[in-house]
Amino acid sequence: MNPLSIERLKVFPPVSNLDPSIYGPQDSALKEEQIICHLNGMSVQQAIEENKLFILDYHDVYLPFLDRINAHPTKKAYATRTIFVLTDMGSLKPIAIELSLPEKNRNGPPKCVVTPPVDATTCWLWQLGKAHVCSNDAGAHQLIHHWLRTHACLEPFIIAAHRQLSVMHPIYKLLHCHMRYTMDVNAQGRQLLLNAGGIIESHFFTAACSMEVSASVYQNWWRFDMESLPADLIRRGMAVPDATEPHGLKLLIEDYPYATDGLLIWSAIEQLVQAYVHYYYPEANIIESDSELNAWYHESINIGHADIRHASWWLKLSTPNNLISILTTIIWLASAHHAAVNFGMYPYGGYFPVRPPFMRRLVPNERDPDYTTFLADPEGYFLASLPCLDQMLHYISVLDILSTHSADEEYLGDRKDLSAWAGDPEIVEALYKFSMEMKKIGKEIEKRNGDPNLRNRCGAGISPYELLLPSSGPGVTCRGVPNSVSI
Repeated sequence: MNPLSIERLKVFPPVSNLDPSIYGPQDSALKEEQIICHLNGMSVQQAIEENKLFILDYHDVYLPFLDRINAHPTKKAYATRTIFVLTDMGSLKPIAIELSLPEKNRNGPPKCVVTPPVDATTCWLWQLGKAHVCSNDAGAHQLIHHWLRTHACLEPFIIAAHRQLSVMHPIYKLLHCHMRYTMDVNAQGRQLLLNAGGIIESHFFTAACSMEVSASVYQNWWRFDMESLPADLIRRGMAVPDATEPHGLKLLIEDYPYATDGLLIWSAIEQLVQAYVHYYYPEANIIESDSELNAWYHESINIGHADIRHASWWLKLSTPNNLISILTTIIWLASAHHAAVNFGMYPYGGYFPVRPPFMRRLVPNERDPDYTTFLADPEGYFLASLPCLDQMLHYISVLDILSTHSADEEYLGDRKDLSAWAGDPEIVEALYKFSMEMKKIGKEIEKRNGDPNLRNRCGAGISPYELLLPSSGPGVTCRGVPNSVSI
């Protein structure tokens, strides 16, 4: 459901970037002796060097907000780190969870580590720890990888396109179907989902801090030049550049469905945009002399992203290659990235005991008055830690709606009206090739889902990965890549 937070572990123990004068000592509680038994005879350093260790690290994302979050009467949370080992079968196995609280908390030690169980008590502590990780992950999925990266950060480019590009401008015509619904969806989202006391604040552990979490990540982490799929994979250490590979990248987890399928779509989009840009802008001077194009990009950055407009990483609108990168990234975010994080919400997240959006209790420790209650009835303690039934019925009904395709959805490669390019047969041909490529990609994904060697997407009890299948019927299908953010 959230394929975008996992990173290769580069340093052990993990290091925090938070200011210790504000948040206290930030040394990790994770120790080599806690995980070495899961490394098949390797030391931690050897496992890191052989790309066997990975991490979900939410420590710095959430720790600054935990005092306020845990002041809520029915929501309790940690800032979690989870260490995974890549098994010989190519799957990730969790081997340690660090649960962090602010230094001055009153609920036990500020940091503790839970590891896979060795007895009945540690079995339930492990279950509670994993539930808190899932709660952290649900928040990151919704507030960062979904809302921030696909809805909010694309909005300035769309507003500027409508303000600065004529409807006959070639870039407007290219982007039109990819920005068709975003503004309307965002307006409704602000009224119904993101508003104070709305669905996001009511149903996620971040509560009233939700939009502050998104804003903090935007300020400290988001970069447009890192939003392309290849750049994102490299940034997270999930791939390395390799000119001998089909897409110029070597994945460090070969059976990584989001990445392997996503690279097919990314490359197809990039090839279309290359043909398009080279047709209309074969030389850099044509870009430089296009006042509408430059006004669009200038407004997108300097007004739409004003708080970070002086960042040095913004691509310069000076060459055809840079324009290709900018447009490919925008189309990717509006289509495939959004589809990957949106249309699986109900199928993957609708059963809340597996993926709770918040927890009502912390993990008990021996000094906790509730520890005796936990020992007497660990299952009851676990169930009481989950959201109540009324809250979850409302939550999953929202997930169901948000995971639904409309009957008139238009998908990648499904441009029904090409009349805007009636005088440009080369572009019509490029769009036709793109449509055919989407069909080929769909067949390739279906083939992969039937390959027993790909254990993360095929096998008994394993859901096939269909979120990046380009086409879909209406309803909740857990597949389909619309041209635009559409819900």
